[in-house]
Amino acid sequence: MNAAGKTAVRSPELRHRIMAGFIGNVVEWYDFALYGYLAGVIAPVFFPPGAAVAGLIATYGIFAAGFIMRPIGAAAFGWFGDRYGRARTMQISVAMMALPTMFLGLLPTYAQAGLLAPLLLVLVRLLQGLSVGGEFSSSVTYLVETAPESKRGLIGSFANIGSMTGSLLGVGAAALVTNLFEPEKLVDWAWRLPFLGGALLGVSAIWIRRNLHNSRRFQEHHAGREETSPLLEAFTTNRRETLLALAFAASYGTCYYIAFVYLPEWLASQGLMARATALTINTAMTLIVIPAMPLAAIVGDRWLPRRTWIGLSILVLALIAWPFHRWMMASDGSLVSVIFAHALTFALLAVPLGSGPALFVEMFPERDRLSGYSVAFNVGVGIFGGLTPMIATSLIVTTGTAMAPVFYLIAAALVAVVALSLTPDRSRDPLR
Repeated sequence: MNAAGKTAVRSPELRHRIMAGFIGNVVEWYDFALYGYLAGVIAPVFFPPGAAVAGLIATYGIFAAGFIMRPIGAAAFGWFGDRYGRARTMQISVAMMALPTMFLGLLPTYAQAGLLAPLLLVLVRLLQGLSVGGEFSSSVTYLVETAPESKRGLIGSFANIGSMTGSLLGVGAAALVTNLFEPEKLVDWAWRLPFLGGALLGVSAIWIRRNLHNSRRFQEHHAGREETSPLLEAFTTNRRETLLALAFAASYGTCYYIAFVYLPEWLASQGLMARATALTINTAMTLIVIPAMPLAAIVGDRWLPRRTWIGLSILVLALIAWPFHRWMMASDGSLVSVIFAHALTFALLAVPLGSGPALFVEMFPERDRLSGYSVAFNVGVGIFGGLTPMIATSLIVTTGTAMAPVFYLIAAALVAVVALSLTPDRSRDPLR
């Protein structure tokens, strides 16, 4: 790397861009994790008394609706970001998460407003779902486009570091209020505190992003671009890149959700380990993944081509899935087998989590990069990945075998490897 590149890496401007990309994803996933973990507390607040089960189902349904809005947000923010700039898109997306988070903490209860209470809750979650569809891909694109060429993987990994950090903060905030306050106070008013705290976090994100500027590449490209729809180009001119990105996002997202979300439930449902213990191990291993992601990204930047590095990690995941799950079952969920399986699985998934953001950005040309990336990623990970726990559970019921989710993971991993093999590696090339 030349001296100018080294100076750019150490510059306050680059640190500011990294923090701007990081903090937005912290806000996004703090709120989504918080809502998911407090759904049982929120249900009786916004729905009629005496219908606890129906209220809980409706509350989770509203949570799912937020994910369903992700592809719509991806299309809207992708188009806007390709037309008017990544920086402006990032400012809007984080504001659309921070303000509804504050509103959620201030919403009236069913006892106060009747049916207006759940209606307002739905509107808030739909608005937040839209912003999630634009936040991650916008921040990744901005980080990678403005990064020094030899550090695109490392800089891009900070978006996923932010997502993981936000999820853990959301879980921690939910656990804190649940343990600090008596159940009556928690339902009465204390559940609002972490949401209002998230709003303060969102305000800080808005402040950090207030002076962001579009990359020089985007400004040069935008100055002479034709008035064509970047979203249309992503599905016509660059259809192959979009479909490959979608296939990879869906299959890698499936692997992620099985390991990070469904594995504790599988252990508990098979009687191998108490749910609380499995969740504790899962959370502890997530803490380890956070520093592993930038390390994995550095490997893709310096030594192994990104596509090869990610493909190898997912292929190894496919190879170890069956013997590791069999080991956990044969040992009756021994602590050693569960911890070891978690550790190696999470370490392998740290590779696509760390290097994947740059890979996605490198797949697309400047003119429709955010549109293609946003739609492919949010449909793949948001819908296919998000449905994974439900599909895995259904496969066990349908087939009658506890190992059915393992076969599903193996199939998804192999699809990811095939998609990567068809994707050109541009990790050492200038962005198009």
